[in-house]
Amino acid sequence: MSDDRLIVALDLPHAVAGLELVRRIGPEVGFYKIGLGMLTGGGLALAQELKDEHGKRIFLDMKLFDIGATVEAAVKGLARFDIDFLTVHGDPHVVRAAKEGAANSGMQILAVTILTSLDREDLDAGLMRSGTMTEMVEARAAAAFEAGADGVIASPQEAAGIRAMTEAAGKLIVTPGVRPTGSATGDQKRIATPASAVSAGADHIVVGRPITQAVDPAEAAQSILAELATSRPSN
Repeated sequence: MSDDRLIVALDLPHAVAGLELVRRIGPEVGFYKIGLGMLTGGGLALAQELKDEHGKRIFLDMKLFDIGATVEAAVKGLARFDIDFLTVHGDPHVVRAAKEGAANSGMQILAVTILTSLDREDLDAGLMRSGTMTEMVEARAAAAFEAGADGVIASPQEAAGIRAMTEAAGKLIVTPGVRPTGSATGDQKRIATPASAVSAGADHIVVGRPITQAVDPAEAAQSILAELATSRPSN
């Protein structure tokens, strides 16, 4: 049985490449993320195929943001694809609209706090209010939970603080920016190893390039799964 704490990000240009990678990785991985980069390359069709024909769980990473009515309509349409997780931006009006759109489906809405590729300097450039990254992420997480989010997306560095919040009881924490020891950081700025992310309170970790760009993606995935098997979640 696969350990669904690991979500592999299929950050590839089209569905054919994505399906080939899933086949190379094999049955040990049961949860995959499909993002915007594959949307015009058959991403939704791949999501359906992986669900229906391969029994995989699917995280659709769309990071939706718009007026409430548009978000609700978009989420209602995506819910027809039997998606497990869907991301939206963590602004309360967006989260509330997404939850309305996902009603009567099993799709869980995950709110993005602050992208793991950003730091305080990036927030300053975007005219975001003052405060440390931890303070900003925790404030956005609390607001998203208040609006009804099923979980949040945050870096491993903020997972412990979010898990300790009373508002986080029964909620999911999903952490991108996870890098096995020795892996290149790429464009990620707030990172941690798989075991430390789970120990900090993450329910799921998202790993892309360390697996998808490995010479042997199956071996890379199995190494991370072995690390997760020895890690203990935060209480």
